[in-house]
Amino acid sequence: VVAIANAGRDDSTAAPAASPSERLVRPDSQRLSTADDGKVTFVEFLDFECEACGAAYPAIEQLRADYDGRVTFVVRNFPLHNNSEAAASAAEAAAAQGKFEEMYDMLFQTQSEWAEKDTSQEDVFFGYAEQLDLDIEQFRAVYDDPATIAKVQRDKADGVELGVEGTPTFFLNGDKVEVSSFAELVALIDAALAA
Repeated sequence: VVAIANAGRDDSTAAPAASPSERLVRPDSQRLSTADDGKVTFVEFLDFECEACGAAYPAIEQLRADYDGRVTFVVRNFPLHNNSEAAASAAEAAAAQGKFEEMYDMLFQTQSEWAEKDTSQEDVFFGYAEQLDLDIEQFRAVYDDPATIAKVQRDKADGVELGVEGTPTFFLNGDKVEVSSFAELVALIDAALAA
């Protein structure tokens, strides 16, 4: 567990176990947007195949638009379904070519077409890579790289250590938040910005 928890760390003098804040946002965590002042960070542990994550996607996009430049939005993988790890690997492979957000959008916008299937959806994900004009050879290399799946699994291990039990799970400035409405989430973000 310690080896997984510290994979990719660049501080060789750090203590063996990662702190909660280190587990929440790693240096290589995918960021959809970054706040100018770094004051407020919103982290979502998600599963691209999760129906609830797909349902939350439009709300998260609305938050990103409303808080552009004021809130950092971070995505962490928490795969729970048949094709979740493959979808996360596709997103990571797209990220290697600077197109994480485009693949993130595509995976959620087409979720009903590929999710909840018993068979591998790898061909679908490679089709998306082609639609995004990615270098397919490079995409394949990153997608197949054991380090890519190790990163996805490290994300999930971090989530488990932070008390994530399902998806989507949100954290605001390090605190796990449970809300029953979009308005509640907006109120929490507004309060964090005002603090």
